[in-house]
Amino acid sequence: MIPPVVRVARLAVAPSGAKAGERAIPEETPVAIVHNGSTYAVMMATPGDLEDFGYGFSLTEGVIGDLADVESIETLEFEEGVEIRLWLNQERAGEQVARRRQIAGPTGCGLCGVESLELAVKPARAVGEGRSFTAADISRAVASLPPVQLLNHETRAVHAAAFWEPEAGLVAVREDVGRHNALDKLVGHLVRQGRAAASGIVLLTSRVSIEMVQKTAMLGAPVLVAVSAPTALAVRTAEAAGITLVAIARDDGFEVFTHPHRIVLGGAEQERIAHVG
Repeated sequence: MIPPVVRVARLAVAPSGAKAGERAIPEETPVAIVHNGSTYAVMMATPGDLEDFGYGFSLTEGVIGDLADVESIETLEFEEGVEIRLWLNQERAGEQVARRRQIAGPTGCGLCGVESLELAVKPARAVGEGRSFTAADISRAVASLPPVQLLNHETRAVHAAAFWEPEAGLVAVREDVGRHNALDKLVGHLVRQGRAAASGIVLLTSRVSIEMVQKTAMLGAPVLVAVSAPTALAVRTAEAAGITLVAIARDDGFEVFTHPHRIVLGGAEQERIAHVG
């Protein structure tokens, strides 16, 4: 298997002088998503949790609707990269032939190869009501993520996506050099585990763009929390999809941009947050 982390020689330069040594850095490799023998996409990704990636990417792209649409999956390594081969059932295979496309995605790219402006800004799937969370829940969820970002601890160069529930805590974490890839890997894992997305919070270490909202909506998660800021289009998309978008979530608080009714604060704070949006 291709290792997700490699150690390379480097020269560290500081005011006190230069020192030779090594640094751990993340690997990125071309990963092809192949449906019934036809390449749908080639993404630059960290070579880990690749079956999760195959399922999650296929789901968030709308190629499959659930696990039952996939008859089998295999991951094959080549000198040039990795292929994730998914064999779809007859109905899905026929639909895929009608809409086939090929895209080559650099790291972090979420819209490469989209053939029209309408597809680029397509509405996100509406989510269900789900449950409510307290401000303390949000803070606990955000605080739980950094200690388990193992690849990032080693490399300081990867994104993470995670799922958190009040009762269970941090359920799953996936990391990748691409923020979209990390979220797709998380989606794939949760779907394979049969985890109900309405019961928890999707956590992101990256900024929130429209694609991240769209992928969260395809998972069916009503609450998305990120440590960085959203784009304006992401806010509009989350509002339309019914997603509670929380961002700039740090040790000292967070900001709620859409559907604040799912965040329970109490008292005067609850009254103020009810008027957001």
